[in-house]
This record gives sequence, C-alpha cells and structure tokens, in this order.
Amino acid sequence: MVNIHDVAARKRTERDAKLSTYRKGRVHIPCGAVDLSQYPLSKLTETERIIVHCDATAIVDLIRKRVYTAQDVLRAFVKVAVVAQDVTNCLSEVLLDEAFLQASKLDRYLEKTGHVIGPLHGLPVSIKDHIKIKGLDTSSGYLGWAYKTVADNDALVVEILRNAGAILYVKTQTPQTLLSLETDNNVFGKTLNPFNRNLTPGGSSGGEGALIACHGSPMGVGTDIGGSIRIPAAHCGLYGLKGSVARLPHSGLLGSHDGMDAIVGCVGPLARSARDLELFCRVMLDAEPWLNEPPLLEMPWKRGVANGEGLPGKLAIAILFDDGVVAPHPPITQALNKYKQALTCAGHDVIEWQAVDHQNGWDLIVKLYLLDGGAEYHETIRAGGESEVPQTEWILKQAQGRDPYTPANIFKLNLEREAFRSKALAHWNATQQLTVSGRPVDVILCPVAPTLAPPHNTTSWWGYTSHWNLLDLPGVVFPVGRFTATASATHPPLPHSRNDVEKFIHNQWNPATYDNAPICLQLVGRRHNEEKLLAMLNVVEKVFKENAL
Repeated sequence: MVNIHDVAARKRTERDAKLSTYRKGRVHIPCGAVDLSQYPLSKLTETERIIVHCDATAIVDLIRKRVYTAQDVLRAFVKVAVVAQDVTNCLSEVLLDEAFLQASKLDRYLEKTGHVIGPLHGLPVSIKDHIKIKGLDTSSGYLGWAYKTVADNDALVVEILRNAGAILYVKTQTPQTLLSLETDNNVFGKTLNPFNRNLTPGGSSGGEGALIACHGSPMGVGTDIGGSIRIPAAHCGLYGLKGSVARLPHSGLLGSHDGMDAIVGCVGPLARSARDLELFCRVMLDAEPWLNEPPLLEMPWKRGVANGEGLPGKLAIAILFDDGVVAPHPPITQALNKYKQALTCAGHDVIEWQAVDHQNGWDLIVKLYLLDGGAEYHETIRAGGESEVPQTEWILKQAQGRDPYTPANIFKLNLEREAFRSKALAHWNATQQLTVSGRPVDVILCPVAPTLAPPHNTTSWWGYTSHWNLLDLPGVVFPVGRFTATASATHPPLPHSRNDVEKFIHNQWNPATYDNAPICLQLVGRRHNEEKLLAMLNVVEKVFKENAL
C-alpha cells in the first residue's frame, strides 16, 4: 500500500523541482512577518515591476504593440509566481518549460507576420487545479487522485484560451472536496492570504486569489458553486465574476459529484480590473462554445451592452445590509454606507433590499450540494487513506445523520428550488413599488461575506454568496479598500445575535484580527445579464471615485 505521506511528499518535491530552475535565490522573510504581499516583488527589475502591475487588457495591448515580448511578460510573472508559492503555497502543477517554449513561438509569429495570433496573444493565465490541462495531473485536492487523474484532454475553457494566444504556465491550489470557501488539502497543504498570513485567501479558487494578489498572474480561471470565485476575490482584494449557469464554458472539469445537476457551478475569471472580466467573457463567447458544449445557451457576448449601451441615466440600486441571518462586521457595513452615500449624491435611485428567506435558502442549497449525504466525498477521502481537513469536516456535518435522498426526495427538492427562485423573482419585480422611477431595481449591492478574510478554519456562513448560486443570478466582486486596525478607530457595535452562527461570527470581531485584509463588495444582477452587470459595475466604480466623501 502506498504511504499517503509519500504521495504528498512526492507531489510537493516534484512541484518544487520544476520551480527551482526559475528561482533566483530565496527571498528572506523575517520571522513574524504577517503581510507577505510585497516579498514576491522584491527581486524584480523596474521593467518587470511595471509589467506585473499592468492588468491583462494592458498587457495584451503592449505585446501587440511590441513594447514587450511574450517572453518578457512571462518571465516577469514567473519570477513573482515562484516567490508567491514560497510565501503563500498557492501553486499545484507547474508547466514553465512548456510556457516559455510557447512564448518563444508567439514572439516569432508576431515578428514574422506582424499580427497577433488572437486577442490574448502572450498573456499568462493561471488555471485552477481541477480544470483539465492535457497531460497534467488533476488531483483536485484529493490524495487518492494524485497520479491517477492525468488529463487526456483540455477543458473547453483551456482550449479557447490556447486558441486566443494565452500562455498556460501554472495550476493553482484548491481545497479537499472543492466544496469549501477556504483552501486546504492533504496533497499540498494550506494556502495563506498574502495580506495577512493568519487569514484564509478563501476558496475554493484560493490558490488563484493568492497568486493574483501577489501579482504572480494577470488573470486566472476559477469556478464557483457557492462562492468559490467571489470569496477568494473578496479575501484577496480582486475582481471576480460568477455568471449564470449555461453562459460560459464549463466542460472538462474534474471533481466529486460530476453529473449532479441539482445545483451547477460556473467557470469564471479572477483579475485585477473590471475590464479584464469583460475581456475574458468576450474571448470565451466569441469562440461560440455552445457549438462544443451542448448545455450552453447560444448567447453571443454583447460588447455594446457591457460598455453601457442601453443603461438608464440613473440606476435603481437596492442595498442589502443584512441577510437576516448574520449581520456583517463593521468594515463591511461602513463600506456599504459609503457607497450608498456616493450613489445617492450622484442622483441614483437607492433603496434598501429586504432579505427574503436566506436561512431557508442555505438549508435548501446544502441539501442540493449533499444529495447523497456526503457519501461520495467520504468514499473518495477514505480511498486515499487521508483524513478530512477542518473545513471538509464542517461542510459534511451539514448532512450528518441523514440518509441519501431517494429519487422522490430529489424531485421534491427540485420543486422547492424552483418555488424558491420564483418567490425571489417576484420579490425583485415588486421593488418597482419602491423606486422613484417605478421600475424594478437594476442591481443589488451587498456584502460578499459577513467578515473580511477570516482566520483559517473558521469560515461558517456562505449565505452572502451561495444564495445567488441557488437563484442562478450573476454576481461580481470588486475591491473597495483595505482595512487598517488602529487603536483610535471607532466602530459601530454589532447588533444582538439572532442565532449560534451569528454569535460565533460576531464573537470573531476584533479589529486586530483583520488588519490589512482587503474590503470588497458584490453586485448581483438579473439572470444571464452578465454584460449589463459589468456595465453597472463601471458606473458604480466611477460614481464612487467622483462622489466619495
């Protein structure tokens, strides 16, 4: 029998060996350092520093104009990624040799023809571990899958990226089971938040969040079935988009519960700018992925809408301050109030969103996640001879003591889901009675989580993200600042706790705990209205810059 510790040690040794060729000496991290975010930048030249501070949209433009070569760009991001791995443990699989060969080919092509191969020519893109890249292992956070899940083909999103000229160079860490909003597994270990190592970067796309936050990648691809793009984006100060199901390509992923369609995840981007989210979506849908993936809707990307065509002059915006289960910590409430003030000053129609059934929504979605009572997760973990990491233990306890659902049970749950969605849609439409314009609100502004990035192994409420998965509404996360714990700062008191989960989360509130953590908010739009959602994000960000007090 293979020793599980040998498997993990082998995976880590092989990863480090592939990185060692590109490691330009170890960066010294002082004992007790908490903020790790600047160390990955410490060995860069001035030109490399400029490159890694560009967003993806700027990078592809600069390569096209021959300001930088694809090799220049890749070299800069690889230097950062190697150190980012050292300080945050964000990487899983590594394909740097292949990446530099591809960069060289792209440079020769541009030099010879004067044209780029596609809209992402030369752009390094990082990929979440369970998204298949042909020839690479796809352990997806399971010891039992290591060396047994080498991909025989590319996921559709990877194929489209390659055809667009992107360079794939690293895969990033995911948690055991993938059904987690932190990133920890027994194959590679725990991923840290670069802004505060005592906090989680989120999950399940936590490796992406940590890497991009360190400037080790200009754009990453994640997945989201309960917050797995949006939570890492929020905890790492990034932009992240979860679209509605059947909009962006989703085939070619490896994970537990493949084939389960009671609740379906989405592929989406994490990036450093809002316009990069639009770039990713445009590249994906310009490739007409519905011709290769039957469940996808034939909905071409409406670039004009994404750029604001058809938006009303003044938006109707509802703000959700409290989901009725867990009131958020003060920095989040304060951020919502600042945006409310700025939007109101700019003349937008701002109302308060009344939460409906968020606890019931969680109770329902966790049943849909665990239709088999968690049996497949338990079996896969057992087959690998490993134990559950803490957040796996937490989520599987949600189904503890109950049998797998029968087909009749599942039919009933599906009916409950559709009734829940119908009630929520009616609630949205009824906001026309509350707005000045007399039309329903265009968008909801809300928290991403009740806390900033929490201490490791303490995430305990998904409702600010999973609720929108249950309703299949698109959500986009955007950064609004960084929290600084100062002795002189005053924060409003938290309300009286209404339940045990809220009591636990409110007891976590201590400004010093969250020092240097990013602050992000979320916009939620109508189903399959990703273009309009991104256009409204542009409006909201512009308003805040012009009207923030």
